[in-house]
Amino acid sequence: MEQLIQESKRPPYGIIAVLMIGAFIAFLNNTLMNIALPSIMKDLEVDASTVQWLATGFMLVNGILIPTTAFLIQKYTVRRLFLTAMTLFSIGTLLAGTAHVFPILLAGRMTQAGGSAIMMPLLMNVMLISFPIEKRGAAMGVFGLILMGAPAIGPTLSGWIVEHYDWRMLFHFISPIAIAILIIGFFLIKDKKDKVNGRLDFVSLLLSSAGFGGLLYGFSSAGNKGWDSPLVYGTIAAGVICLASFIMVQLNQERPMLNFRIFKYPMYALSISISMVVMMAMFSGMLLMPIYVQTLRGISPMDAGLLMLPGAILMAIMSPINGKLFDKFGGRILAIIGLTITVITSYEFSKLSLDTTYTHLIILYAARMFGMSMVMMPVSTNGLNQLPARFYPHGTAMNNTLQQVSGAIGTALLVTIMSNRTETHAKEIGAEAMKNLTQQPTPEVLAQMKQEITMKAMLEGINDSFFITVFVAGLALVLAFFIKRAKQAEDPMAANSQDPQMHSKLAENN
Repeated sequence: MEQLIQESKRPPYGIIAVLMIGAFIAFLNNTLMNIALPSIMKDLEVDASTVQWLATGFMLVNGILIPTTAFLIQKYTVRRLFLTAMTLFSIGTLLAGTAHVFPILLAGRMTQAGGSAIMMPLLMNVMLISFPIEKRGAAMGVFGLILMGAPAIGPTLSGWIVEHYDWRMLFHFISPIAIAILIIGFFLIKDKKDKVNGRLDFVSLLLSSAGFGGLLYGFSSAGNKGWDSPLVYGTIAAGVICLASFIMVQLNQERPMLNFRIFKYPMYALSISISMVVMMAMFSGMLLMPIYVQTLRGISPMDAGLLMLPGAILMAIMSPINGKLFDKFGGRILAIIGLTITVITSYEFSKLSLDTTYTHLIILYAARMFGMSMVMMPVSTNGLNQLPARFYPHGTAMNNTLQQVSGAIGTALLVTIMSNRTETHAKEIGAEAMKNLTQQPTPEVLAQMKQEITMKAMLEGINDSFFITVFVAGLALVLAFFIKRAKQAEDPMAANSQDPQMHSKLAENN
């Protein structure tokens, strides 16, 4: 791909367009699911802690596979990786569309994730090598516009489909589009790559999979089993140990699967930290809102999707604008303003009631998404800008890996908090209600009391989860004050390429 751009001296817009459409479909599929979760819970008879695996399992597979993409991008052509990614995504979509039990649906979603894991880093790497650093903010802004269009369309489209058809129609709608993009890519993308020697380190792959998988499984299981369960803290501890081992192995390899030495570039390390924290807040909110508006408020799937539409449209519109503002002013001021808005709106979401107006919810959600639009793309681009070009595959892979894993852990953690706090509030509200009874209630009255207690307890559990996101976003806001405009660091490998002895020494360190 680098050779293709050097020869043409202009970005390969055709390839970028096909990659963007493929990434758009993958991202659209993810946002389609959120509105459908309550319907899936009812149809397949699973609870919130189980159904959230459709989101966290998708992100887990992304987190496991994305570390390999730095190796894959360097070894294989864009054509081969794109066709592999879209084939996996299409197979997963067809499988999920035929699911009548939860395990098959989850298997389809995780197969989809295998394709999505390759697609996102591949597209980001092509964008980075296609545009010079002074134009990269605007280019990544357009990239953000395409991807943020998915949240704009997804919830409303999902709401309409779920209200009028079975939730499986979500996958039947996506599958022919995915297959069509696969066919177009087969004929359009024609790039070459010199043969690159190297093999995938399966020990590293095993350690990263066990590490990320252990962490996520532990956080996700806490909702059902409790934090004092040996399975919960045991898998989290095992995940931490495996991740630590994975990092040590990578630091001691001449050609690591994922190069952790890129964290020596301070703006990149800072951007990763902020992005991880924001992803935890964003994904959890996208999961909690449909549960609140549909399960507690009885709002139809269509109206629930329309509620989220203005915020998603605003986020999409702001993406190219923020890209141009980033080129002019840098990422610091954008991040500070955006995270301040995110903190304030998250706090307002922690005060939801059963009487909160539909209009108030729309305005609040739109403001929250507006704030986040000023953070994600500018902060990520600023960090990647500091890396030497040969580290772009590792930078994009690390970026996507940690964002997906942090989003998955954040979602699992906050859903777990919601479940645990709901149970606690139910006991407290139930005890208070029984204390105030003056006579033995009839079975009908008891059933009504139980329903009211369950709704009030779940509402308080959701509010508690949103309150946690206030502190999560607050941490990112503090970190944002340390952002500086990044300049591409000098590559010591290239600077000393004339000195064979130095070149050999640097190769060992990188």
